[in-house]
Amino acid sequence: MSVLPSNFETLKRRAKQSIMPLLTPHLLKLRLNTYAPYIGAGIKIDHISLDQGLCVVSMGLTTLNKNIVGTQFGGSLYSMVDPFYMLMLMHQLGSNYVVWDKSSHIDFIAPGNSRVTARMKIPSTEVITIQELAKDGEPVFREYKVDIVDDQQKLIATVTKTLYIRLRKYSKSKEQTSRIENPNTK
Repeated sequence: MSVLPSNFETLKRRAKQSIMPLLTPHLLKLRLNTYAPYIGAGIKIDHISLDQGLCVVSMGLTTLNKNIVGTQFGGSLYSMVDPFYMLMLMHQLGSNYVVWDKSSHIDFIAPGNSRVTARMKIPSTEVITIQELAKDGEPVFREYKVDIVDDQQKLIATVTKTLYIRLRKYSKSKEQTSRIENPNTK
């Protein structure tokens, strides 16, 4: 009887290893699309491919994400972009690297009066550049800009994100890293 459970566990483990890579993008998209803050803001992940470093996110204008003057709420516009560069880089660089959001900035260009879309892309050459810059253990800061456009491709806002990247073996705890990178913090 003990042979059967161990064979079953082995089969289960092999099935999971075979199926999970195929399901992971779908499960991630489902999880993000059912994330309560995204539901409330009306944010929808239209496409995500961590392997290709591509993510497309949209948000319609609803009563839940309108600001006082009836246009897209700025915080919701920023939320459309917030985790995706970090997620894509964490996946593409792998577990040997630490990736943190360092800072961000949003420039509001025009009022958002309709559905808006953000398309985020990390080229494969960027991953190679990061690996080269990080190979000696120094922290790497990379800046990414993404435009948020409406259905007519009119620019609504531009979000600039700066990410901190470092080889894990050279990284310290988040608190220590924060003090090192920002000596004025207590």
